[in-house]
Amino acid sequence: MLSHNRIFLILFFLFVIPANFLQAAERPNFLIIFTDDQGMHDVGCYGSEIPTPNIDQLAKEGLLFRQYYSASAICTPSRFGILTGRNPSRSQVQLLGALMFMSPVDKNRGIQPGETTIAEVLRKNGYQTALIGKWHLGHGGKAFLPTSHGFDLFRGHTGGCIDYFTMTYGNIPDWYHNQRIVSENGYATDLITEEAEHFLKNQETKEKPFFLFLSYNAPHFGKGWSPGDQSPVNIMQPRGSDLKRVGNIQDKVRREFAAMTVALDDGIGRVMTSLKNNGLDQNTLVIFMTDHGGSYVYGGSNLPFRGAKASLFEGGIRVPCIMRWPGKIPAASETNEVTWALDLFPSLCHFANVDTDGLTLDGQNLSGLLTQQTPVGPRELFWQLGPHKELKRGRWTALRQGDWKYIQNEAGEEFLFELKSDPYEKQNQITNQADKLQSFQKRRDDLVKTLSSKF
Repeated sequence: MLSHNRIFLILFFLFVIPANFLQAAERPNFLIIFTDDQGMHDVGCYGSEIPTPNIDQLAKEGLLFRQYYSASAICTPSRFGILTGRNPSRSQVQLLGALMFMSPVDKNRGIQPGETTIAEVLRKNGYQTALIGKWHLGHGGKAFLPTSHGFDLFRGHTGGCIDYFTMTYGNIPDWYHNQRIVSENGYATDLITEEAEHFLKNQETKEKPFFLFLSYNAPHFGKGWSPGDQSPVNIMQPRGSDLKRVGNIQDKVRREFAAMTVALDDGIGRVMTSLKNNGLDQNTLVIFMTDHGGSYVYGGSNLPFRGAKASLFEGGIRVPCIMRWPGKIPAASETNEVTWALDLFPSLCHFANVDTDGLTLDGQNLSGLLTQQTPVGPRELFWQLGPHKELKRGRWTALRQGDWKYIQNEAGEEFLFELKSDPYEKQNQITNQADKLQSFQKRRDDLVKTLSSKF
């Protein structure tokens, strides 16, 4: 007969150990689809004339956000915020503007050691991590690359934009396989999609859950090269076949932007198909969002909101966002709760059962909102854009508390809006809200000082 101790051990191995393995296996995968310069009026389900059926399908199967904000209205700080969960004002080298690929100064700037990314935290807790597409958090050396900041795999470019056909920034090669620059042929949007498909296919045989940050450069303009001027040039780079699909759009630049957008949407559709075909669909939280508002100069649109990329009016920072997780997030649902990109770090860690004690995070865990529709409550959100001499931009600040929002632009002009009744920021109320204005000014000054002094 078996002893009581032996019976206990058998039961332990039969029930306890498999349960632990099962718990690990059921930790969700995370796929963040992050697009570039795509505004509120550049996605079909948000009212755009540009067809985006695959993004729209995410909304049919998930939760669409109506008051979701990016961490910044500029590329680099927006990426810093989403990946670190920290306000960009906290960055050690003040990453409040776009890093410029050909600037001698910016070759020594970027994300720093100790600025912990969500990829680092998840990798330490058993996740396979990958960044495919645009990085834009440093390009001067290996210490700035994604592989030095928590990502097992990197396929893509480090600069703010790229030539879609040559994979160069102007005439400088900028396409990486981990830490190695390689030559690639194709169309950048397709190459990013193909790398994502390859990554997802490889997950079939791996026991680890994954975190994939799929950072498309589209529909941002390309960075071509002018032989005559011997300098880089900003240029829209749609394919002819995609232009034909949006021929009904009359404005030339808007049509080119739309053509690049439909190619992006095709890629997202392919990635979602790959997710399903590889048996990863049901246990993956998919998040679609954009890095900030669109630029009207290059065909984007943020209507009906005021402002655009590089401004802190709603058009620069209120962005499309959709989250999909079958069986966990109700399909075809919407929320008007105030949320932002910094909320992703604590939310993903919650779902991954990862401890964030000891980390300074500026977001809020949204797990209750996503799975149980629990209200988030009143929020305080703060943004700061740094001056940028090359792009002739000045400093902006903005602070939202509840339904009120304060802005000071680069010219020193101040605005105060009540967003519940005035979401399009048409009625500046600084003249009849003197006490509230003073309160916002003081709180803004305190945040600038506090955040910039704590790394």
